[in-house]
Amino acid sequence: MRTHLLLLSWLAILLPICAQDYQTNVKRAMELLGNDSIDNAETLLREALKLQPAIKSNAIIYQYLGRIEERRGNQQQALKHYETGLNISPSTLGILMDRAALYMRMGNEKKALADYNSVIEFNADHTEALFVRAFLYTKQHMYKPARADYEHLIQLEPANLNAHLGLILLNEKTGRPQEAMEAINALVQLHPRESRLYAVRAGMEEERKQYEPAQHDYDQAIALEPGNADYLMARASFYIHIHKHKLAKADLHRALELGAPREEVAQLLREIR
Repeated sequence: MRTHLLLLSWLAILLPICAQDYQTNVKRAMELLGNDSIDNAETLLREALKLQPAIKSNAIIYQYLGRIEERRGNQQQALKHYETGLNISPSTLGILMDRAALYMRMGNEKKALADYNSVIEFNADHTEALFVRAFLYTKQHMYKPARADYEHLIQLEPANLNAHLGLILLNEKTGRPQEAMEAINALVQLHPRESRLYAVRAGMEEERKQYEPAQHDYDQAIALEPGNADYLMARASFYIHIHKHKLAKADLHRALELGAPREEVAQLLREIR
């Protein structure tokens, strides 16, 4: 956004006086979006388009119009705006990332992956695109390119816990359990207050039928983040697995209070005899 506003500052010098109005409208629209005044922001953005309908920086305006439609829940209209912006400027990474994320929310992982591929073609070190692409590759059982993306991301950001966890779970999935367990143990030692590390390790221990350490790690994850419904759901599933049904019910009711999906809670409750 800072780069875009700088570009607009130069345009205001080089273009006639209407460009100053264009710049003012866009900057004011950004302020309104920050204050959630999306209707007024949309009005200003559309006025800016009328003032300068043929300039390349309009791609960013269509990006923000797309975000406005997403806030309204109009996914198809948002998609049209992102596509218009990309028709103007196909290499604008922000729009590609927004469209990819929208495709993910719409359940179209194939098109999302295509957009993340495009982002990485323009910028091979784009960390967010690398992470999501690795996740999608893993889901599609494309383990070799997933590993390459995780390893590249870790080279770029050695402290990126999500990348390390992604690689650990990939190793777990691809027959490298010792390597996976050694890595998660090392992360817990380095970050003893990170609740998600205990939750991941608990799941790995449960898979190995190491029930006592698994329960300890589920307990630790919830102690560190008691408002996390996902952890309660995971521990409830574990309790069902080891036939501690009373404890499972207590976790499921608490998870429901914290906003866990009702159908998922109901499904686990049905497993309790």
